[in-house]
Amino acid sequence: MKMVVLGLSLSSSWGNGHATTYRALLKALAHRGHEILFLERDVSWYAVHRDLLKPDYCCLRFYQEPADLRRYTREIETAEIVIIGSFVPDGIEIADWALPLARGMTAFYDIDTPATFSAIRDGTCAYLAARQIPKFDLYLSFTGGPLLRQIEQTFAARAARALYCAVDTEICRPLELNPLWDIGYLGTYSADRQPALEKLLIEPALRSPDKSFVVAGAQYPETVLWPSNVHRIDHIAPDGLPEFFAKIRWALNITRSEMIDAGFSPSVRLFEAAACGAPIISDRWRGLEKLFSVGEEIILADDTTDVLAALSLPETRRLAIAAAARTQILSAHSAEHRAAELETIIAEIRTVKLHSANIDRELAAWNRSAAIRL
Repeated sequence: MKMVVLGLSLSSSWGNGHATTYRALLKALAHRGHEILFLERDVSWYAVHRDLLKPDYCCLRFYQEPADLRRYTREIETAEIVIIGSFVPDGIEIADWALPLARGMTAFYDIDTPATFSAIRDGTCAYLAARQIPKFDLYLSFTGGPLLRQIEQTFAARAARALYCAVDTEICRPLELNPLWDIGYLGTYSADRQPALEKLLIEPALRSPDKSFVVAGAQYPETVLWPSNVHRIDHIAPDGLPEFFAKIRWALNITRSEMIDAGFSPSVRLFEAAACGAPIISDRWRGLEKLFSVGEEIILADDTTDVLAALSLPETRRLAIAAAARTQILSAHSAEHRAAELETIIAEIRTVKLHSANIDRELAAWNRSAAIRL
């Protein structure tokens, strides 16, 4: 299948989870025989932090402005599916250009669905307009659960389906290293996540001066007061994930408030940590129990006390939780699983679309015949 994907970034994993998700998914799709063109806006922030220029599983091309995309008109017209991702700069203008051109299927892939619909309601969404949602054949959502029905009912999406983030299990794998830190958190700074980070990592660090902690991620302001036993790392490249997770005894997962409200919104970091064999302490949100068995594959923490209790668990229990979570990733949440899920979704929607087109043709033929008889 020929695919064209217009996404935020494939070339730079710095400060965003889009790149790692796209890399894992597209690599798996290529392994399954699909031909992929990825079109990325040449944004200065990502340009200076690029860590992938020539992927061997797809064709990566950069463009300066939306008008530059006209050179890919033929590719858009002939692709069997055109996928436009969330947070693409000037995404509204690009969708208005691409949707009428595409002869195959069209899909919007939202890697931050709650934020998208919050911005649409506020009138501040710069990459998708409400009027465009019904024009896509398919709305692929990072968030599952009840929100999918809302997308169809409130915004008239033709079909909304969950496609959770993908993890490359060839990259994300366990390493046998001696842990340096008791708890590690990997995530770009987000103001709405910071209170949870204070409660679930900084406060435990203050109460446990004999233990060590690490926070890896970009854009943290200098005003954040880090305890002396909290180590800071600005960025972890994708190929550095196994080493990072091997050096922590527990991986902390913190979810943005909009995603907690929506539920069913796992971040790619959750899957990466589990794939690398790190046991996870996570905040609580609806739908998490559908992905991991609570208490067996993941530990939930509502407050500092819960985190301290996890730190005191026996080593055998910690290792068992890690092993069970990795088994769950390999059985249900690898990039290969996501690629297969996408193929199934595309086949389903294509069948519906063809059936609808056949009905339209039959109706048109009946109308012509009736007109002749009259």
